Amino acid sequence: MQSFSEIDTTSKRASKAAGFAWGIAEEIGKNMRNLEMFGLPGIKNLNLYLQKIKKTPTEKLKKIEKKNKPKFKEFCPIYCGTAFLDNCKKLETLKLIKFFNVSYPLLFLPFLSRASDIVGKKISVKYEKNNFLLNFDKTIFSNNINNDKVVSKAKKISIEFLENNNSFSLKEWKKLYKLSEETFVEETDSSKKKGAGAGLTDND
Repeated sequence: MQSFSEIDTTSKRASKAAGFAWGIAEEIGKNMRNLEMFGLPGIKNLNLYLQKIKKTPTEKLKKIEKKNKPKFKEFCPIYCGTAFLDNCKKLETLKLIKFFNVSYPLLFLPFLSRASDIVGKKISVKYEKNNFLLNFDKTIFSNNINNDKVVSKAKKISIEFLENNNSFSLKEWKKLYKLSEETFVEETDSSKKKGAGAGLTDND
């Protein structure tokens, strides 16, 4: 089994050989490492994409709008990703962003995952019956990713910035907090002498 370091380095070199600048190739290396770490078929998708662009170049996205459609060809997922990552704090205000005709969309995903960490919000991604939830570049949840089935083109990708909300009610929180208060020790003259109760820090 290849190490994540090998995956990163080999993906970077292969991307450079395929025509990407070193800076972009380094980003691709990191992304393949992350996809494979999350159990997603990054290497398989990258191999197929690099073979494709030798024969059929894809279109670079320069500026991201609320809706993004290529003029002639399919969008390059790598350049969509770098543009998104570079401008994610501004794009957050758009809430919902759509891309049309993106080649090998899984390669777009790790850029969005990293953007989730930068803006401090979870991001929902949907395309071709696949739903992903990106959690601050720590985890990627998916409803039905199939390692044997590669999506070579997404007709539409919907990306939504999600507001941070608790998964529990205020009532549930108060109940738990009330229970936690039972650990508090009220200081008495006797307990002070024995050293009971919290000091100035939690470690005291």
